[in-house]
Amino acid sequence: MAKQFDDIVNQGQGQDTPAGEGSKSASIEAEGKDPAVQPESAAGAEPVASELEKLQTQLAEKEKEIAELKDKYLRGMAETDNVRKRLRQQSEENVRRQREGLLREVLPIVDNLERAVEAARGGGNGKPIVEGVEMVLRAMLDFLKAQGVSQMNTLGQPFDPQCHEAVDHVASAEHPPNTVVTEFNRGYQMGERLLRPARVSVAKPAGSGTGDDRKNGGDEVENG
Repeated sequence: MAKQFDDIVNQGQGQDTPAGEGSKSASIEAEGKDPAVQPESAAGAEPVASELEKLQTQLAEKEKEIAELKDKYLRGMAETDNVRKRLRQQSEENVRRQREGLLREVLPIVDNLERAVEAARGGGNGKPIVEGVEMVLRAMLDFLKAQGVSQMNTLGQPFDPQCHEAVDHVASAEHPPNTVVTEFNRGYQMGERLLRPARVSVAKPAGSGTGDDRKNGGDEVENG
């Protein structure tokens, strides 16, 4: 009877604990891990890997963009240098052509001077020499006119320090004070710009002295 009771108790314990459950729990405790946590860890690693891959892609794109910009910059620098060289060459060529044209226009004046020298060597009266020099002068004035250069008329004009350079003062009763009475060198202008001032003597009141006014009376000229 007692033996049968023990068998019944043992059977009941076997039904409460399924087969293999004890060994499974022991294995879990031995490993110290909960199998329910492992899927959550794997799920958390996936977004990190995705974000890392995204950053690597963006980095590659930026590096490509930087390389393209650097290439454009180098190309632009090279093009700018080429343009600068072309402009310099064109400028030098223009200057050379202008010089050639200027010198070509001077050559006829040289021809006229040579003819005047030959006439002077031939002797005789001085009329051919005068005519030759006058021809050279006319040619030179025509050349200056073609370049936009004109002579300034200063005789009888009021002294203007912007256009005149006073080198002497002359007492004169015929001219108003501070008037140009003598012209030593003609003044020239190119368009509206002064190319060279005229070197002149200026009148001062009669009886104010006749010495060398370049030293003593230079301050009598009004400078406008």
